[in-house]
Amino acid sequence: MAAPLRGRLRALAAALGGCGLLLGSALAAGDERLYAAAVMPALRALPPEAAHGLALRAAAFGLLPPARPDGPALEVRVLGQRFRNPVGLAAGFDKQGEAVDGLYKMGFGFVEVGTVTPKPQEGNPRPRVFRLAEDEAVINRYGFNSHGHAAVERRLRARQETQLRLTGVGMPLGVNLGKNKSSTDAAADYVAGVRTLGPLADYLVVNVSSPNTPGLRDLQGKAELRDLLTKVLAERDMLPCERKPAVLVKIAPDLTAQDKQDIASVICELGVDGLIVSNTTVSRPSSLRSRQCTEPGGLSGKPLRELSTRTIREMYSLTRGRVPIIGVGGVSSGRDALEKIRAGASLVQMYTALVYHGPPVVGAVKRELEELLRASRTSWRRLEQITVLTCCKTKV
Repeated sequence: MAAPLRGRLRALAAALGGCGLLLGSALAAGDERLYAAAVMPALRALPPEAAHGLALRAAAFGLLPPARPDGPALEVRVLGQRFRNPVGLAAGFDKQGEAVDGLYKMGFGFVEVGTVTPKPQEGNPRPRVFRLAEDEAVINRYGFNSHGHAAVERRLRARQETQLRLTGVGMPLGVNLGKNKSSTDAAADYVAGVRTLGPLADYLVVNVSSPNTPGLRDLQGKAELRDLLTKVLAERDMLPCERKPAVLVKIAPDLTAQDKQDIASVICELGVDGLIVSNTTVSRPSSLRSRQCTEPGGLSGKPLRELSTRTIREMYSLTRGRVPIIGVGGVSSGRDALEKIRAGASLVQMYTALVYHGPPVVGAVKRELEELLRASRTSWRRLEQITVLTCCKTKV
């Protein structure tokens, strides 16, 4: 083991104790069997938020071995960027931008940090995240716990040159923006996020769909969304950086048919660059088996998969395939990822699968996806083009 890696392992062990050393060693070795047999059971013995913090610190220490190179079949160009593979990390894992470089090592094609609010805030009282192990799901009600714009801006600026290199080789960075719970001017909060963090991001996400901030989902209303996005786009266009970040909107899966039509109308009218579909759901499918399924908050993981995919398909149709979509919700296999692109997504994100399978799931999803594409004698980009053609023919 190289001396620098030994030093990082010792530092991690000192900071996090014996469990941290076990996790750090597994990360360094990249051993999938060790994860399944020891690391993930050990992490699941911890409270969910503590386990999340432990995994995040391990990534921040840079203990992950380089992911295997991605094949050309996975490359995609969308949102004005090259993505070396279409599998990204959803917002919520690295809320404060503390472990971005370590997370890229897992093999993600892109990483999204946040949600970031203008001022620091603690979020909701603990406990605020719950595993539904029988359902491979999570319920969270974090409530935008954030270090604030200034802290995240300092972290991202310190690694700006590194990110420019990563973006150049197909690993863009997204920043997810939110509002403070106490704010009386939501638009001002999002505009401040664009101004402060926009120059450091390849794309920005206007998160108006978390169920854990009172009144936030009201911003998905047609008039409210139009007013908000008009201001956000104007601020983006005034940024002093040469390459302006794309602006995407993250929506809920619990929308009415009219809500979806209204959102699609505003997105197309204003020329918003993309959609992220979807956030967590406040619904509780009857199939849930965990006794914690009645906890308030947003549900993610496998039970969200079908609802998310259905919402992707509907939004793709309503926007006539003209607005790129990042599909998120229940992705834990290559087949899940393929299902979302066939519904209309150009990229996918994952998060809850990491809770149950750890970092090896990223490589597993990509391997299965490559095998499926190879079996169909196509590529991710070609499959995306087929989806566009199918939508257009359906509308004729």
